Amino acid sequence: MLKLFLTITLVSVTQILSAQADYWQQEVHYTISVALDDQQHSLKGDLQLVYINNSPDTLRYIWFHIWPNAYRNEQTAMAKQLMSDRDGRKTRKNQEAGWIDSLYFTVDNKKVLIEQDVDNSDMVKLVLTEPLFPGRKLNIQTPFFVKLPGYYSRMGHDGQQYMICQWYPKPAVYDREGWHPMPYLDQGEFYSEFGSFIVNITIPSEYVVGATGILQTKEELREYKRIGSINYRNKEAPLPVTYHPHQNSKLKTLTYKAENVHDFAWFADKDFIIQYDTLQFDSGNIIDVFSYAQPNGNSQWKSSISFIEDATRNYSSWLGEYPYPVVQAVEGPQNQSSGGMEYPMITLITSPGAGKEELDAVIAHEVGHNWLYGILASNEREHPWMDEGLNTYYQFRYEAIKYRGNSVFGDGIPVDIRQLPLQDFLEKIYGALNKLPAKKPIFTSSTAFSNKDEYGTVVYLKTAVWFFIIESAIGREKLDKGMREYYEKWKFRHPYPENLRQILEQSSGTNLEDLFQLLNKKGSFQ
Repeated sequence: MLKLFLTITLVSVTQILSAQADYWQQEVHYTISVALDDQQHSLKGDLQLVYINNSPDTLRYIWFHIWPNAYRNEQTAMAKQLMSDRDGRKTRKNQEAGWIDSLYFTVDNKKVLIEQDVDNSDMVKLVLTEPLFPGRKLNIQTPFFVKLPGYYSRMGHDGQQYMICQWYPKPAVYDREGWHPMPYLDQGEFYSEFGSFIVNITIPSEYVVGATGILQTKEELREYKRIGSINYRNKEAPLPVTYHPHQNSKLKTLTYKAENVHDFAWFADKDFIIQYDTLQFDSGNIIDVFSYAQPNGNSQWKSSISFIEDATRNYSSWLGEYPYPVVQAVEGPQNQSSGGMEYPMITLITSPGAGKEELDAVIAHEVGHNWLYGILASNEREHPWMDEGLNTYYQFRYEAIKYRGNSVFGDGIPVDIRQLPLQDFLEKIYGALNKLPAKKPIFTSSTAFSNKDEYGTVVYLKTAVWFFIIESAIGREKLDKGMREYYEKWKFRHPYPENLRQILEQSSGTNLEDLFQLLNKKGSFQ
């Protein structure tokens, strides 16, 4: 998630797990059918989940997140967090409530006991009737109903534009440190299990949908590509080509499939302006590129495909080739609720007043999260710097190469600084960033920051400064080599900080203990 305060063949989970004998992770396979009621702004669905216990432990319960309940009332963890912050109070004020109910969990067709978490209405424990032994699996099923809130903090609706995120019941991660149940928060992101999704979305026929994964409904996909190609080639045309359903039926069902992902999000609007292109990598692999913009939104979105493609090329060069078959960006509502928010293969951007360079940077940051969050899936709640901070380093690199610019300083960068060679420019930028107040150490949980300004300064900016210090110590070539090795070893896995350090040390042949100790340093690195 980006809010800059100043303003392949897919490898199966089983193959991944066999690569390192002492590493394991759980595995989940979802089949979800869901229908949108755009009059009541609600979802009615059915979830079927295969949960595979790859751990060496016998499980007697499974924690589930039912995060739409975070929007239910003033007593949830998210509501309390927002109300403790001035900007959060503005965000929360007069918003429609949302919730999830009508849950009836069965495991292997037998009803199970549900224990509600004492403090959080968006967390429940499924108490199993029989132990789940290592190597065994369960079939979990439940219906569900979601009342969508007015859009804020990632999820909801703005009129009849829908941002369907964190919307279905999902199991918490169980890893070497045990269970990781967590309430939904606005400041503080997520940690979820890898697996696959088959999602059937029933929706009024007039809607355009962008979602995680590949659209399996061939006629719909062909139409999106046809319209999107015309709009991309004629982006300066005064009137773009718009979507009109070919069917006379009131409803349509679209099916999406996604593999090796740990979340599924979708977005729907009757008025989306589609652009479409393809992107070919040096390997010869070709992927689809889509953007979905508002007809009366930011005019800079006419260049959105180019921004997505540039970001995807650069991150592929720096970290490893993008492994998914599609990359997408969606223009969200004009309320600046999130700046940007990442999901596998698709990102939501709410930066209505952004100029060209700023929008490019936001899209690059969110596309970059496909690597640093999506593929390298660290615990975002506990170690937010591992995705947000490292990604900000790469975003700043992208901006510097492309524009000799930086989102934090914007137009305030003097002309003579912009004319410097790349490395000299970056040294000036990071020197200035290192002077910003950043009292807490980087190694701080999301929940320990008192407000969004502090969170952003430390998690995003201070981490980027720290990683630039590592680059300066070992050289960019060795850093890039190490990060590509990190990607190859930990893609579609859950790395911890020590895994990053181990690979960078091995790759560079350098003891980085002193530099990694800086993660615990309060204040700046002066």
